[in-house]
Amino acid sequence: MKNLVIVESPSKSKTIGKYLGTDYLVVSSKGHIRDLAIKGKDGLGVDIENDFAPIYEISKDKVTTVKELQKLAERADYVYLATDPDREGEAISWHLAQELGLDEDAIDRVTFHEITKNAVQQAFSQPRAIDMDLVHSQETRRILDRIIGFRLSKLLKSKISSKSAGRVQSVALKLIVEREKEINAFVPQEYWSIDGVFNKDGESFNASLAKVDGEKVNIENKEQAQAILERCQGDFIVSAIRSSRRNRSPRPPFITSTLQQEASTKLSFSAKRTMSIAQKLYEGIDVGNGEEGLITYMRTDSTRLSDVFVSAARTQITERYGKEYLGTYTIRNDEGAQDAHEAIRPTNLAYTPERVKEYLSSEQYRLYRMIYARAVASLMAPAAYNQVSISLERNGCVFSATGSTLDFDGYLKVYGDYDSSKDVILPLLSEGEVLKDAVITPNQHFTEPPSRYTEAKLIKALEEDGIGRPSTYAMIIDTIQIRGYVTLDRVSEKSRTKVFRPTDQGILTTEKLDEYFSSIINVDYTAQMEQTLDEIAEGKQEEVTTLRDFYDRFTPLLDKAYQDMEKIAPEKTGETCPECGGDLVYRNGRFGRFISCSNFPKCKYTAQMEKEGKEKPEPTGKMCPECGSELLKRKSRFGSFFLGCSGFPKCTYMENLDGERIYSRKEKLKMKEEAQTAGLEDSEEKPKKKSTKKASTTKKKTTTTKKKTSTSTKKKTTVRKKKTDEVAE
Repeated sequence: MKNLVIVESPSKSKTIGKYLGTDYLVVSSKGHIRDLAIKGKDGLGVDIENDFAPIYEISKDKVTTVKELQKLAERADYVYLATDPDREGEAISWHLAQELGLDEDAIDRVTFHEITKNAVQQAFSQPRAIDMDLVHSQETRRILDRIIGFRLSKLLKSKISSKSAGRVQSVALKLIVEREKEINAFVPQEYWSIDGVFNKDGESFNASLAKVDGEKVNIENKEQAQAILERCQGDFIVSAIRSSRRNRSPRPPFITSTLQQEASTKLSFSAKRTMSIAQKLYEGIDVGNGEEGLITYMRTDSTRLSDVFVSAARTQITERYGKEYLGTYTIRNDEGAQDAHEAIRPTNLAYTPERVKEYLSSEQYRLYRMIYARAVASLMAPAAYNQVSISLERNGCVFSATGSTLDFDGYLKVYGDYDSSKDVILPLLSEGEVLKDAVITPNQHFTEPPSRYTEAKLIKALEEDGIGRPSTYAMIIDTIQIRGYVTLDRVSEKSRTKVFRPTDQGILTTEKLDEYFSSIINVDYTAQMEQTLDEIAEGKQEEVTTLRDFYDRFTPLLDKAYQDMEKIAPEKTGETCPECGGDLVYRNGRFGRFISCSNFPKCKYTAQMEKEGKEKPEPTGKMCPECGSELLKRKSRFGSFFLGCSGFPKCTYMENLDGERIYSRKEKLKMKEEAQTAGLEDSEEKPKKKSTKKASTTKKKTTTTKKKTSTSTKKKTTVRKKKTDEVAE
């Protein structure tokens, strides 16, 4: 073997192997191969006294993978490390170098931001050494998260039964809880608007009161609205007409956070789903001539586009739409963007969404189409609107109406399907013109509380506050839901919009963290830590100093919390456990509250809580024929009624309202197996009689029969194996 190439993803290895040829064997590490051990003080896997030296161990599910990679590395003339082009990927390459006995300073690290033939071959012509600054940054983040995650989670679990806490996840939860408290504390304020419907030659349009006696309107109650309404009775004069041309510039190409936000609002994809689909588009899909990556690396915070792509896109725009559709390309990165990668864009403009649609799933096509359109549209000319503002006046009351029509579609030529703006057309009017028969209506309103976070809004808030990194947002959102701290519910039955609501446990967790850890579990400190990690990646900050400063700040807070935080016992239900007689208590799980025995883990009895609105079982006075407990009248999920034993789940006896026994699926399966077993025993007796009768046949015939049977069996086995292989494929 000449060259061994190690990547992270098995699907990526196939695509890259096709580009490199037979002199390269491309294999996968399947992600991280090792992590901090769960040993040492507090099980941190970190030697705090020895400058926070990490203690690593190979992950249990990667032991075999590492052994196979070691064997391959020993046989190879050269080993290339081609993991993802970010801090996590750099750390994985370093771990691989450690476990495979490779030289850390070897020029064997290969990175590429798109999986295309040119990009991959060019990357292998320019290998470099592992960037240890990036490794130290990732390592520092991992140690910080381990210290907070393990020690803080242990505290909260023992004191308030919360499952976990984290440096970033707890701040995200804090945003949701604080928003909920704002909503609960909100006091609506009354205000009124005056709206009118005006007519010109049978064509109606709407206008709203803007000023009264030259002052901006502010109507607080019905009396004020009524007084203004009386002044608005009669004819109106068109007092002013203003025309203008307004441009709307295209948005930059997608970065990780904006892709997640737009996919949430336009495609109804969760952040986790978006990243999963994007990962597959990046790694490679067979579009008729083998697997090829369709988009660039999807974990990025830079809006930069390569010169090659810009040139190709400008040519495409000119040829398809004309020179007037060409825009000016500018990079619009936020402050602090790492700019290590390009924006998310298609790798090959020739692969239009329509051309590759047949090779993609519905979700892959929808996301790819939006990425393709956004990247091309970002290089196009602004859309231009003709805007007309009209003022209508009577007795010092000025109503205003604004019309807007699209004059030049510009970038909307490509991105129009994702734009919700519509034309508002006003009738042709002239200054001094009198409008009669206007219908003026006062409308009462109340101020609205701030809206709850959707996934898109939460991601935007995290990004604006500098909390975490775009590549971690999906995991953060997933974690706070799994821990039972928040739910993601529809705003209403008719609405498709989902918003985050904190659970009681989520609110309690945030309140306790605020009480004891407000100096480190907050937006500012978390954002500052992200900046420090960036500086470590750039070689401007020292990792041990960062960890020591944090630990010296965190430890006294933890000690005080252990000493002063009150331990909250689980709420009792008032009932006893049917298995051990202990008190039953309410607990919080991933899917909400449930009932559990207070003697857990010795007693593992659990029960689901009755849902609100669910009909309660009715006593019948009839006894169960199997265990003697009372039968209860219950309603099935299909709406029908039946009688079930009150001793469920220990006793599963059921019958219909006519007294006929109902068997569960499990019982039916058991009965079927027993029947089959009984049938098999009967059939085993019959062949014995047949074999006795055939005992007189010649030896030659018996041998021939056996031989035929053997051949036939072999053929059947071959066919069966072939079908099995086809299914496996």
